[in-house]
Amino acid sequence: MSCNSCSSGNGKSGGCKMNGTCNTSGCNKLEVYDWLSNIELPSGQKPYNIIEVRFKNSRKDFYRNTLDKKLQAGDVIVVDAIKGYDVGVVSVSGELAKIQVAKKRKNFKPLEAKKVIRIAEQKDMDLWIKARDKEKDLMYKSRTLALNLNLQMKISDVEYQGDLSKATFYYTAEGRVDFRQLIKDMAGEFRIRIEMKQIGARQESARLGGIGSCGRELCCSTWLSDFRSVSTSAARYQQLSLNPQKLAGQCGRLKCCLNYELDMYLEGLSEFPKTDIKLKTQKGNAYHFKTDVFRKTMWYAYPGESELYSLSPDRVKEIIEMNRNGKTPSNLADYEIQKELVSEDVGYSNVVGQDSVSRFESKFKKKKTKKKYKGKKPNKSN
Repeated sequence: MSCNSCSSGNGKSGGCKMNGTCNTSGCNKLEVYDWLSNIELPSGQKPYNIIEVRFKNSRKDFYRNTLDKKLQAGDVIVVDAIKGYDVGVVSVSGELAKIQVAKKRKNFKPLEAKKVIRIAEQKDMDLWIKARDKEKDLMYKSRTLALNLNLQMKISDVEYQGDLSKATFYYTAEGRVDFRQLIKDMAGEFRIRIEMKQIGARQESARLGGIGSCGRELCCSTWLSDFRSVSTSAARYQQLSLNPQKLAGQCGRLKCCLNYELDMYLEGLSEFPKTDIKLKTQKGNAYHFKTDVFRKTMWYAYPGESELYSLSPDRVKEIIEMNRNGKTPSNLADYEIQKELVSEDVGYSNVVGQDSVSRFESKFKKKKTKKKYKGKKPNKSN
């Protein structure tokens, strides 16, 4: 299957090397695979006329298909915009678009949605590519104008409208910024309509992209679209050290992946007793040191001692119940989990010396040869 929309031509993509699978949104950001595309509609039912259109980065919107043609994922179209038109790529169409509308827009009114004007022609594509090429220079110039006005803001991205009549500037700031003078300066410099949109640090990382500490591309720039708040309690429940350099992501905030396994940790910790309860023994009071949720083990230690005692949650509950009844065990060592030493069966034996470190020494030793003297031998008496 070839893709005619690739810039390199011949049905092969130049950037992602997907070799023609771009028509299924394989190389798009936050792509959606249309798994309902091969399902036929019942007889007499018209196809859903609302489609989802993707613009630069993760910006998407819904439009009403008023054309007689059926639009599929990957088609470049021209859509209606405020005081002009814009160019985008169809990401979802058909019955899957109905599911997306119900999920993202609960009070969506199809008749009030903007219309699809036409399928993009060559002149629309050329103007669209020209707009993308000008965005980087426009961002650098706008940053210079903001620095001249001493504004505490960072312009991270710029998006041109398809007809080059409008530009949207995305910026991040700690507080409120009065950019009225900046808009006047940019409108006089660039001769276009200006729109400013403030985004958060997580949205900025999602638009710019990057590689995380795990070695993979950022979740927010590939598939994550729901940015939930992450607190330091998520790290405490998972027994992680509260090191901001390790827990912070590219955006400078706590990593979103701290919430991925949080529910499983909370479910596992529900079977454990509270860690702030001291275990009273005849030797003294033992304090909680750490907990391993997966091994179901709790470690306790006496003050001033370095030895740790590993106890199961049931044993800890038993000691707590004994303390409530006024009883104290002699020592935690009586309740400690027995450490069984299991000898591992290797499964093979070195019978021919193939694992010896010096097995190659005999092969690479240089043979010492005596030098032969040509002519007469030297007289030793002299």
